[in-house]
Amino acid sequence: MKYETVAIHVEKLVKRYRNGVQALDGLSLTVNKGEIFSLLGQNGAGKSTLINVLTTYLRPTSGSVIIFGKDACHEATEIRTLISWVAQRTSIDTRLSLTENMMFQSNLYKVPKEEAKKRMEALIFCFGLEQYLKYPVSSYSGGIKRRLDIALYMMSNPKVLFLDEPTIGMDVQSRMAMWDMIRKIREDFGTTVFLTTHYLEEADRLSDTICIIKNGKEVIQGIPHDLREYLQQNKLKISFGSKEEAKSCFGRLKNVISLKEADLYNDKIITDSKNSYADLERVNRWLLDNGISFLGIEMIQPTLEDVFIRLTRENEREVCQ
Repeated sequence: MKYETVAIHVEKLVKRYRNGVQALDGLSLTVNKGEIFSLLGQNGAGKSTLINVLTTYLRPTSGSVIIFGKDACHEATEIRTLISWVAQRTSIDTRLSLTENMMFQSNLYKVPKEEAKKRMEALIFCFGLEQYLKYPVSSYSGGIKRRLDIALYMMSNPKVLFLDEPTIGMDVQSRMAMWDMIRKIREDFGTTVFLTTHYLEEADRLSDTICIIKNGKEVIQGIPHDLREYLQQNKLKISFGSKEEAKSCFGRLKNVISLKEADLYNDKIITDSKNSYADLERVNRWLLDNGISFLGIEMIQPTLEDVFIRLTRENEREVCQ
């Protein structure tokens, strides 16, 4: 493989622990330079093990990991100079000021003092931290501490930044601010971002590429649009004025189209539709002919959550069989 445009290439990766647990089972994936790549998977899927292998904390049992053309097994020291890993627990020293934290981090990576100062100024501006300079770090909110923590790890000017659940526990506003910051890391600094998250909306809105893994194996990898297209099935959505109206219509509508109990969502009926626009026309005519009051009817595309649930459930059935 040519690595001119590839940041990370994983081929048939296996990791088996001494206790016999196999966390990775022939996993393959590719991360392109300068993209935001999201790794999705249920608990126990192998995400943490993969991150530990990619950041050279663990050696794989077999398979290969190439990061910017360097072999993770034989050139781990060189790779560590190219990457930064922001774990869920922040590494900020609350006894130091914001700038002292950043300069201390640059010393760890032996960044020349003048270069470190310029980099620090750029990061403070980029991450919107100027207004917090006069306040003690111990007074920062969780979201601002997380923002500062990522800025610390950008002081080494990494080619790849690993982010493990960067918005976990944040409120909506803090999460959206973090999304903007992650985009800036990619756009302003050209850094490749490797992200793990449990928030499917986050992966959908941020990512250039998404990989879903299950039981240490790749289930699917692609751009968000292609993953949604994977289902090749739209959904029919009917909105009512109340939950009671939706429930009342639900039983009668079963005679018109195939419905499952799970298709009733509060004041809406949302169901898979293989013959999308034919179903839309048939249901709309039936609602009008029967004088049933409803607020709206439309076809909607499947979400990334629909894809994730479908793929992981399919994988579970294969394991059971």
